[in-house]
Amino acid sequence: MVKDTEKITIPEVTKALKGCVDPEIGLDIVDLGLIQGINIDDSNNVKVRLTMTSPMCPVTSVILADVQLRIEHLHDIGNVDIDLVWDPAWSPEMISEEARMSLNV
Repeated sequence: MVKDTEKITIPEVTKALKGCVDPEIGLDIVDLGLIQGINIDDSNNVKVRLTMTSPMCPVTSVILADVQLRIEHLHDIGNVDIDLVWDPAWSPEMISEEARMSLNV
């Protein structure tokens, strides 16, 4: 008997990604504005488009591995595809209002 899988949602993925903190800045990647997009198909395959604060970011591999694991731990997840993009380039204006207040910027 095949069980029906529960459809994963963008808010669920976003919530999981809020636990992924950039160790250099101390803020989560969602509030930093690193997430460029999240797509989920009917088979619960998740594609995340994200950027880093700089192409030379020394913790890119750590953040990408954390993103992968956090999404894989969600219920009934299919494949996870992470697309690292550089356009548009990250800028401080992408930081959430809440994070700006905590950074006093």
